[in-house]
Amino acid sequence: MNRIDRAGMTRRELLARSIAAGGSLLIGASWVTERGAAWALEVTALTPQTMATLVQMARDIYPHDRIPDDRYAVAVKGYDTAEKAPMVEAGIAGLDAAAQGQGHASYLAALWEAERVAVLHAIEKGEFFRTVRAGLVTDLYNQKEIWPLFGYEGESFSHGGYIDRGFNDIAWL
Repeated sequence: MNRIDRAGMTRRELLARSIAAGGSLLIGASWVTERGAAWALEVTALTPQTMATLVQMARDIYPHDRIPDDRYAVAVKGYDTAEKAPMVEAGIAGLDAAAQGQGHASYLAALWEAERVAVLHAIEKGEFFRTVRAGLVTDLYNQKEIWPLFGYEGESFSHGGYIDRGFNDIAWL
């Protein structure tokens, strides 16, 4: 049979998905967007390639299928400053070097998530990885637009606190 082991896809499906993944991010002179998406991100201090890699890195560090890429782009937009650009450009160069050490042309060229995660494991002790991971905790999860995806209704103080707002709603106890 003409099937491969990865996810039970045929070779034709694998090639189609690989081509789609390779062209999933469009990179212009000063902006980054996902193909077929209704968002774009203007970059000023970083190169568009670096920002696209940073967005993918953010998605691989904290993967959530329900969170769209534009929310990850918002989370890493804070790195697009003149002060942070040298650190980020050097960090992405190191990330690409680690990917090349594992046989990929670059981090973005590693099409399977497991391959990219293996590259991240290679740099996880470094300052760049730790900085990005720590920044994502607040920059990603403090976005009110994604709270409903996790079932979080937001702070409760302005609504009378948790005691008056669902604290005793559990019927199974």
